[in-house]
Amino acid sequence: MEPSLIVAEHDGWTELTLNRPDRLNAFNEDLHRALAAALDAAADEACRAVLLTGAGRGFCAGQDLGDRASADGPPDLGATIEAFYNPLIHRIRGLRKPVVCAVNGVAAGAGANIAFACDIVLAARSAKFIQAFARIGLVPDSGGTFFLPRLVGDARARALMLLAEPLSAEKAESWGLIWKAVDDATLMDEARALAAHLATQPTQGLALTKAALNASAGNGLDTQLDLERDLQREAGRTPDYREGVSAFVEKRPARFSGRRA
Repeated sequence: MEPSLIVAEHDGWTELTLNRPDRLNAFNEDLHRALAAALDAAADEACRAVLLTGAGRGFCAGQDLGDRASADGPPDLGATIEAFYNPLIHRIRGLRKPVVCAVNGVAAGAGANIAFACDIVLAARSAKFIQAFARIGLVPDSGGTFFLPRLVGDARARALMLLAEPLSAEKAESWGLIWKAVDDATLMDEARALAAHLATQPTQGLALTKAALNASAGNGLDTQLDLERDLQREAGRTPDYREGVSAFVEKRPARFSGRRA
């Protein structure tokens, strides 16, 4: 049997491929557990960037509804969110390194919001993002009601969620929902090149930048300025800061190690 998640280790970075293409990579418990384990393993200092993508013609269709069809009585969907989806979003946002997402096809429901939780999102031009929850009487989850208003504004977020209409990759780019829409044929080459590049950068500085961005939505200016001060103090004590300054003074490319100390 094929694994539900394919893990490929590269030089300094890890590629994670959701691998249930016959179900548009929809999540079941096995895929949740495999992805959680892989993200925990990626926390190792040897891994300095993560690339998340999907196998086949879709990125992820969210929850596998087939898992619900045989349930006796009303399911407790809140328990599923608490056990799997919320921890997944926390893992992605809290990982101390960049997470790149390559959306290779449709990203629907939780699949779309998992993509939006990543740090840099590339999408094939044929890809579509769908807040599909309204089609089955559910509420957007996996951080969707947090991310979308902040990325595209309240009016667009409300329409996307209440109408459940597909959003093209190119419009998602123009709205600032993703970083870039690229040709289908070059998506994975560009995404892998980006992950490989990030794996050579000052990992701790990027991790601290990610922490500052994660906190900014809930902070006032004074609190955020204090946080920037504290994080900058920490960044200034890393080996990569010393290397970056030395490389600048010596007019040579920096050789960042990504180590904390």
